[in-house]
Amino acid sequence: MKTRALVWLAVLSAAALLFAACGGEQKKEAKSAEGQEKAPAATIKLSYANFPPAPTFPCVQMERWKAEVEARTNGGVKVDTYPGGTLLEAKNMFRGVQEGQADIGCLCMSYQPGVFPLSIVTDLPVGFTSSTVASLTLWDLYLKYQPKEFAGVKVLTMFTSAPSNIMSKQPVRTLAELAGLELRASGTPSKVLGLLGATPVSMPMSQCPEALQKGVVQGLLSSLEVLKDFNFAEICRFETVTDFPVYPFAVVMNLDKWNSLPEEVKKVMDDLGREQAEWTGRYMDAHVRESLDWSKEKYGIEVFELSAADRAEAEAKTKGLVDEWTAQAQAGGLPAEAVLKDLAELKAKYEAQYAK
Repeated sequence: MKTRALVWLAVLSAAALLFAACGGEQKKEAKSAEGQEKAPAATIKLSYANFPPAPTFPCVQMERWKAEVEARTNGGVKVDTYPGGTLLEAKNMFRGVQEGQADIGCLCMSYQPGVFPLSIVTDLPVGFTSSTVASLTLWDLYLKYQPKEFAGVKVLTMFTSAPSNIMSKQPVRTLAELAGLELRASGTPSKVLGLLGATPVSMPMSQCPEALQKGVVQGLLSSLEVLKDFNFAEICRFETVTDFPVYPFAVVMNLDKWNSLPEEVKKVMDDLGREQAEWTGRYMDAHVRESLDWSKEKYGIEVFELSAADRAEAEAKTKGLVDEWTAQAQAGGLPAEAVLKDLAELKAKYEAQYAK
């Protein structure tokens, strides 16, 4: 009997040990599974290309977008930015993003004639007075019409420059004083100058300082923040507010890269679309005011405004550009008249909402 009891005791002890071992393994497995559930996902790394120098407004908005995305994803997304054409230059930005040379790129639609027939409507001479109004108008037009010109990419946001104004080495108080004046310009603003009797000279902005110093041009037509950003105020002491065309920009992402993102990351970026358009417009308008104040204090620049009569004359002389766009858009199957009507209504709506 004593021997049998000892045997049963040994069996029970072995069973207890086996149960404890199995329980320990189950706990380890549970901890392991729990650890796997809590393990952080791999950081998503994105490249973002831009073509102008880092201090300019398209790159300032790029850095703001990067910071917001990284913060709103709690570091789950890391964006590496490449300003100044270090990854992609202006003219190959769109194709470069489509082909995956960069995940994200900022492009100016005005630099690629014929490629963006609908969104280029915002660079017509329609009298935008601020970047905020023009940027929100552009974004709303894009959302409404979803133009097929962007079918090969994901559009993250859109915005525009501030209106183009004259910066010159001699006073331009009236349209008559534009006659024959050599001014650097590009795109639609260049056409506007030609129609108003000036002599437009096309060149990259980077070449303009030397051209001004050598007398190749007597000024330029661009948004006024370049008075400070490029120090043009040192040479161009006379500025004329004309509210000539803006330049539209789009930030686009490679479609395959977009489709690979988690839904929560896509939502962060989608939520930023309109917000970023408005933020950039507001930043741009404030930076123009800052640049003007800085230029007045440092160089004593003079600022002129075109008279109402001159503005009406300029509108009449450049109306052909609107007619030309309308004909081309209609020939391409776009509802040109409806787009122009929407543009005018959106412009009026945002002008009432955002004082200059």
